[in-house]
Amino acid sequence: MRALKTVTRTQGNNLALKDGSVTPRGFSFEFEEVPVLVDAFRRMVREQEFDVSELAFTTYLCAKAHGKPITALPIFLARGFHHGAIVHSGASAAAGLEGRRVGVNRGYTVTTGVWARGILADHYGVDLDKVTWVLSGDEHVAEYRPPANVVPMAPGGDLATMVATGELAAAIGVTGPGLVPLVPDAGEVAFEALRRDGLYPINHLVVVRDELAGLAAEVFAAFAEAKRRYVERLPGIADPTPTDLMYRRVSEVTDPLPYGIAPNRAMIDLLIDHAVRQRILDRRPAVEDLFAPDTLDLTA
Repeated sequence: MRALKTVTRTQGNNLALKDGSVTPRGFSFEFEEVPVLVDAFRRMVREQEFDVSELAFTTYLCAKAHGKPITALPIFLARGFHHGAIVHSGASAAAGLEGRRVGVNRGYTVTTGVWARGILADHYGVDLDKVTWVLSGDEHVAEYRPPANVVPMAPGGDLATMVATGELAAAIGVTGPGLVPLVPDAGEVAFEALRRDGLYPINHLVVVRDELAGLAAEVFAAFAEAKRRYVERLPGIADPTPTDLMYRRVSEVTDPLPYGIAPNRAMIDLLIDHAVRQRILDRRPAVEDLFAPDTLDLTA
């Protein structure tokens, strides 16, 4: 039986795959543990080091645009709310970011940053082109070149400190003493956006090396069964993580972890819109071209 070298974070919806209680048909997953998951993302897009890999959605969009031989499956492993990802020292406001410098943890194409900038543009009217985005790291897709208003942080800098001292007006994806969400009551605002607009951002999906796309339906089925078991036991988890608690609350409104293109079409389209408007993508890809053909009609 073929063993597929696989990397994915150990979390509720993948646990049954990791402990072996759910297994795919015709092959097996050979899991490699990568302590810092974003390191696996870089290895996957640069070297296609794994057969099956969890990957940030925008990293995949960027990788696909640059011809990387990987194909996505509509298995959306991680979701999140990003109103609270934008932090400041208490002296800024969203409307006051234009003409100023705003930090971004790691690269410009990091999915949390893409969603957070989209929220600033769509819900608070920020002209993203009038902000200078200051990066603390590099891009997963080495060939990508960001727009001119994206600059690297000076060597030895620290985004949290730069926000605290006023050198940066705000930052995305950082924490530190005295830093608070730029959006007041960010958690409640995010859940209201879910209830009102269906805004439920996708962060991570699953990709395979192109030559393994023929196994896509079976990979999907295994991940879907693991997810089903997790959602079934979610209300009774005795020691829930913060992610468990988030999914519990989401389940009061909608499926906390829908897999498949159809139930996620609005969020897929919106993330692509953000990527085009933020000049991560030069052109808009067809959604059906992003996913393995055998998975286009699958849902779970």
